[in-house]
Amino acid sequence: MPASEASAVDIAARLSALGLTTRVEEHARHTSIEAEVPESLLAKTWREALEVVGEADRFGLQASSLNGRTLWAAVHRTVPATGDVRGPGHQR
Repeated sequence: MPASEASAVDIAARLSALGLTTRVEEHARHTSIEAEVPESLLAKTWREALEVVGEADRFGLQASSLNGRTLWAAVHRTVPATGDVRGPGHQR
């Protein structure tokens, strides 16, 4: 399992352990993790959740009166290493 995928799985598992319902989606350049945040979330749990998503490459909170609050995180996919890292314009 690539390190980026392991990181995303770890973030989702730790948010779930805090009692949050999570969703993980794979995208072309990143993996996203979303967690619904109930209104009744304790301040201590908020701090713990922010510590967890703080380990991602990006994170934020989306809030609306229609959909409630969603804490999200994104972990960039690891680019596979190749033999020629200089690109096609710089071949030997």
